[in-house]
Amino acid sequence: MLDMRPVGYVVGLLVGVLGLFMILPMLVDIAEARGHWRVFLEAGLITTLTGGIIALACANGVREGLTIQQTFLLTTGVWLMLPLFGALPFMLGQTDSSFTDAFFEAMSGMTTTGATVFSGLEDMPKGLLMWRGILQWLGGIGIIVVAMVFLPELKVGGMQIFRSEGFDTFGKILPRAGQIATQISVIYIWLTLACVMSYLAAGMDTFDATVHALTTISTGGFANYDASFATFSGPTEYIATFFMISAALPFVRYVQLINGNVTALHKDKQVRGFLAIITVLIVVTTFTLQQILPGAWENAFRQSLFNITSIISGTGYASADYMQWGGFLIAMFFFIGLIGGCAGSTACSIKIFRYQLLIASIRAQLGRIRSPHGIFTPRYDGRPIGPDVLNSVMSFFMFFVVTLGLVAVALSLTGLDLVTSVSGAAAALANIGPGLGEIIGPAGNYGSLNDTAKWILTAAMLIGRLELMAVYVILTVSFWRA
Repeated sequence: MLDMRPVGYVVGLLVGVLGLFMILPMLVDIAEARGHWRVFLEAGLITTLTGGIIALACANGVREGLTIQQTFLLTTGVWLMLPLFGALPFMLGQTDSSFTDAFFEAMSGMTTTGATVFSGLEDMPKGLLMWRGILQWLGGIGIIVVAMVFLPELKVGGMQIFRSEGFDTFGKILPRAGQIATQISVIYIWLTLACVMSYLAAGMDTFDATVHALTTISTGGFANYDASFATFSGPTEYIATFFMISAALPFVRYVQLINGNVTALHKDKQVRGFLAIITVLIVVTTFTLQQILPGAWENAFRQSLFNITSIISGTGYASADYMQWGGFLIAMFFFIGLIGGCAGSTACSIKIFRYQLLIASIRAQLGRIRSPHGIFTPRYDGRPIGPDVLNSVMSFFMFFVVTLGLVAVALSLTGLDLVTSVSGAAAALANIGPGLGEIIGPAGNYGSLNDTAKWILTAAMLIGRLELMAVYVILTVSFWRA
């Protein structure tokens, strides 16, 4: 029988830590003097005590390592339980949200999707705005650890090729995860502080600079204003772009960089591919947008740079309503959201390396067709790609497309139009945030959707953030028989 105590122990500890983080927005509310701080005091006590009780109840089952089954359950369980408790401030606070809306917002935060059901953000208590940013910041660093420690060992979506980075963790997942998380946390915090200081230098006030830094480095996209990043312009957009790109690069390369490997980023095939794609897309968008905004080259370039980076990294900020940019760019924005950033970053969606592996496999197959007696081995970064990696990547693509179709159909059955259903499915599954159309486009939000649609999208956010397979495998009968 599967022993759930090690899973419960870790989940309990993390829930307790989440409760402690509620002290920060409570202090913000105390400073604002609107009396909202009691909400975070109550939610924090409930969360910390519940997490502590769960951890204590399961403490006698703690072992040095986790089995594969326990690791799958832990990965999914954390991303279910943290949003559950993270939703409490929204239900108890000024928004007086239903459980559906509160859980949707918390899941969107923890998965760094950035889709919101709230409007009138300017009038919301600052503590709640800070809490939204904290949820995304915690989700961003959490997914880095998951991508570097758990998914390679679980052989999810081709992630096993990154086991060669030196993170050998099988059978020692918890201790090794802590060691890796410490290194990553330092870099993550320093990037966040640098982003805060840069925003302050560009003219943001302290509160806006802090919250937007949290949601920029996590590539989450929650903003403090209904107009998203359109509230700011000029140098602030360039700063945000720089840090969105920085957060979408593999953090393991930053670890190598600070340890003396100055060419770590430059030599990474993912990084080169990601930057090349962004460059091409920005050039195309700038020239196309120039036809709409004649004579405004700097404005066209800035809006192209910011919004392309925001969508491809999965941040989801919007500095303009690109639904007004014409059919070509609207279609392009839909597809670039399905590209994503680098593995081992806070970015989401399919990820650059999977496309690179797919292209390598296609080139090898074309070579075999052209020369049947030749030997063509697909390679990544000069290393042969094993059949298990290719099978895993192909399975990921298949499951992604099928899931996207099923979610879109399910949304359409709730009464949503075609554009909203398809773009909403893509925005949730790829954790982008804004979709297309008048309802959930860059100028709208998800608040007007019916509860059934919100639950479908919430499930899609979870599945997409954990790379599909980590969730699907626990739904199989054979998983529970193992």
